[in-house]
Amino acid sequence: MSHRTRRYITTPIYYASGDPHIGHAYTTILADVLARFDRLTGADVLFLTGTDEHGPKIEEEARKQSMSPIELCDVMAERFQTAWETLEISHDRFIRTTEEEHKAVVTAFLERLWERGEIYEGPYSGWYCIHEERYWTEKDLGLNHTCPDCGRPVEHLHETNYFFKMSAYQDALISHIEDNPDWIVPEVRRNEILGFLRQPLGDLSISRPKSRVSWGITLPFDEDHVAYVWVDALINYLTASGAIDLGKANGEQRFEDVSGSWWPVDLHIMGKDILTTHAVYWPTLLMGVGLPVFRQILAHGWWVVGETKMSKSLGNVIDPLALKEEFGADAVRWYLLREMPTGGDASYTEERFLARYDELANVLGNLGSRVISMIQKYRDGVVPEALGDGLDAEITETVQKATAAMTRYKVHEALAASMDLARIANGYVDDQQPWSQAKDPEASADLDQTLATLTRALTILCALFEPVAPAKMAEMALNLGLDGVPTLRAARSLGLAGRRVSKGEPLFPRIDLRRGQADTGL
Repeated sequence: MSHRTRRYITTPIYYASGDPHIGHAYTTILADVLARFDRLTGADVLFLTGTDEHGPKIEEEARKQSMSPIELCDVMAERFQTAWETLEISHDRFIRTTEEEHKAVVTAFLERLWERGEIYEGPYSGWYCIHEERYWTEKDLGLNHTCPDCGRPVEHLHETNYFFKMSAYQDALISHIEDNPDWIVPEVRRNEILGFLRQPLGDLSISRPKSRVSWGITLPFDEDHVAYVWVDALINYLTASGAIDLGKANGEQRFEDVSGSWWPVDLHIMGKDILTTHAVYWPTLLMGVGLPVFRQILAHGWWVVGETKMSKSLGNVIDPLALKEEFGADAVRWYLLREMPTGGDASYTEERFLARYDELANVLGNLGSRVISMIQKYRDGVVPEALGDGLDAEITETVQKATAAMTRYKVHEALAASMDLARIANGYVDDQQPWSQAKDPEASADLDQTLATLTRALTILCALFEPVAPAKMAEMALNLGLDGVPTLRAARSLGLAGRRVSKGEPLFPRIDLRRGQADTGL
């Protein structure tokens, strides 16, 4: 992660044929946490997400529901926006590929490729899966001509398409990846893409005939074809950046001059299953129009159930909104990012979810409750003033460790380090025994030191946990008498003495791991 004053972060845009699931939630929450962290470091952030709304699968699903394609897209876009609001996603822009602005940018982009001689017309033949929106070669197919991803039957198509000369950029892309080792992270994904590029690349079909697919953006140079949905979708990142001046005629947009815009993207975040599309198709298309490629891709793993990837197509997805209703948005965010090592796979189980929730309740939540209760009991609810370094060394080490992990996108490590500080602070309570200090008139200064140290630790924890648990940390800040969640830098030096604390409701009510009753006795 490079720290620029401006950071442009994106998720993929999600296909509007099904409801949000835990895979979508993980990607979007991961992007949100990184965006919030960047904002805490003082960066100006553009965080983009949205919905992909063209293609035959949308047409098919709309017919099933007796709706028009745009009616279906309107419904699904609202569901995604509601889901992200519910899960406390702080995106700056929600884009839809049916927006007129996006259609205009796609048109300008394709016109640019056409004028530069990067597109040609030719025959296409292959095995097509409508559910995955992609062609497969004979050797890739499963038994009985089924899609290797979703297992559904594929159909063999013969048609005329337009092609982008992707193969012409194979060597340039390989050189770019080799010259920029962190362009694709983690390294295992980088190596996969390089392995893919060691084989002949071929050219990319970028259109579908309207006789087969009518729901899409019409090609500017052929009224009988629409843009392939993946090409249309990828260009959304450019649309949101403001790099293309739509006030100028086709062919006159400032493709070479992106100054003053958000382009290029600083970080694309996505699941590993769509990495090839973003790490091969997308950069070669950008090269084709003469734009700089994006700065970095982070490809995360899959959520699995048993040994099987979660997928809408397979019908084995977990509803994150149902989890939110029972445990709260911050608990869902914590579980997803704490459980999955960034870049790796993770298996969802109810037991692991409850264990991670218990961590929030019994470590972080319990610490907050203990400290505030003691300040109220022993110092009339006012944070005392004290000298001494208390847990300063441990706090400094934790902040350094968590910050370093976040800059390397090791979010799970940053969260683990932050929770370790909460454990250290709980241990500090047990070591100092403020209840004993309170009984000894000669230990009054020691008690002040203990309570002041713990208040500082809670303030630091509030800042550390804010990206992953923004709502609960806002509550904690209020309970500590703060005006809001401070930045990490502010938290280290903020004057705390004299502030009045308040108990409030338990941040994370304990839940019996046997799925028992909620305990509000924190």
